[in-house]
Amino acid sequence: MTPKMTSRERVLAAISHHEPDRIPIDLGGTRDSSIVVEGYERLKRHFGVSDNNDLCDRMMRVVKVDETILRKLEIDVRAIFPSAPTRGVGAELGPRHYRDAWGVERVHPEGSLYYDQREFPLAGPITVNDVIKYPWPDPEDPGLIRGLKERLQWIRANTDCAAILTLPAPFVHISQYLRGFQDWFCDFILETKVMEALFDAVLEITTRITERELREIGAEVDIVICADDLGTQNGLQMSHEHYAAYIKPRHKKYFQTIHAMTPAKLLFHSCGSLAAIIDDLMEIGVDILNPVQITAKGMDPVALKKKCQGRMAFWGGMDNQSILPHGTESDVRQMVRQRIDQLGQGGGYVLSSCHNIQPDVPLENILAMFDEAKIYRR
Repeated sequence: MTPKMTSRERVLAAISHHEPDRIPIDLGGTRDSSIVVEGYERLKRHFGVSDNNDLCDRMMRVVKVDETILRKLEIDVRAIFPSAPTRGVGAELGPRHYRDAWGVERVHPEGSLYYDQREFPLAGPITVNDVIKYPWPDPEDPGLIRGLKERLQWIRANTDCAAILTLPAPFVHISQYLRGFQDWFCDFILETKVMEALFDAVLEITTRITERELREIGAEVDIVICADDLGTQNGLQMSHEHYAAYIKPRHKKYFQTIHAMTPAKLLFHSCGSLAAIIDDLMEIGVDILNPVQITAKGMDPVALKKKCQGRMAFWGGMDNQSILPHGTESDVRQMVRQRIDQLGQGGGYVLSSCHNIQPDVPLENILAMFDEAKIYRR
């Protein structure tokens, strides 16, 4: 039997492919493994927490989970989220309407759970010069690294948990929001020069922000995370040929920058079916894959574990499309045991929901998921 570990020891063992004393668990460690406001309110009532909600992602209305709840659930990680920029085009445009630092406007419609994008600033016929002249965010904005050191110091002084630093999304997400999805996909065929100019402009800014974050605390954090969705339910968003030609080299460059500046493990979030590029991701430096969307085509956990054993760890794996929202408490506990058996042998697995817990997930299922993870094979 493995001796009892601290939370940090448990996480570090697992992501280094050593078997920990129990499977590490995450809620709120990233913007993609937290919980939406409505579901969080039920958790707060259950644990007697009355503090106001602080969002870590406004568009998705995802919260920073209160420390009291994290301790009650025995969560093994703590998040370090960058602060908001202090200058640029970002602005409040109304009670439920804002423009972000990239110039993207979003509105929260009445009755909706999320913010909808109102317009795509670089949609339609554009030139490379239009990309160059766009009012880009300032990567030297002092607000972007404000409070990082203090948050890390607090985690080290007040918990025994692993610390996760959120880095910018490299370029796929952001370029889609700027260009619009229709034009973005057409550009792979019709406007490759414009597309590459846009990719490179975004990547230059996100890389500079990343370098500032890592200079600030990169030597001391345990994990860094970045996100760019590449998959859909049934396959990649683009062909493998287009991925290899345009996406992969830029991700490789970004990941090399990260690895050169920090000993932390790189956690990469990408939703959907990634079966076609698992080898590519390992090749370009991904240490841990999230969310392991096992309901997507080709994302069989047994096959993934066999392919990646000792090379890439997994973070996620809890089905939030079917079992978490619609299953019984018994179904959830069975899923937890099954996933630990499939992905946890020999380490290499941190358990969390496949993406943020949505409002339709019953409180009982949330509690059962974390409880079973703590007691199974302990």
